[in-house]
Amino acid sequence: MKQPTIKAMNLLEELQAVDFTLTELRLYLHTHPDDAEALEQFNEIAEQRIRLKEQVEDEFGTLCPSEPFKSGKASGWGEGLWPWQL
Repeated sequence: MKQPTIKAMNLLEELQAVDFTLTELRLYLHTHPDDAEALEQFNEIAEQRIRLKEQVEDEFGTLCPSEPFKSGKASGWGEGLWPWQL
C-alpha cells in the first residue's frame, strides 16, 4: 500500500484551506456583489485552486469520481490511503 508523503499531506491540507476560503468568499459575495476587491481575490484564489488541485491529484490520483481520467494515468482510487484517512 502506497503511503502518502508529507508533501502530499501538506498539499491536501492547503487545498482544504483554499476550498474553505473560496466558500467564505462566495458567501460574502452573495451579500456584497459590488465588492470588486473581494471578487478579484475570489478569482485569484480560484486560479490557485486549479493549480493546487492538479498537484494534489498528481500525488493522490483523481479526487472526484465524476472527473475524467488523465491520459496515461490510473485514477489512483484503491491505491494507498484515501485522502481523509491521513
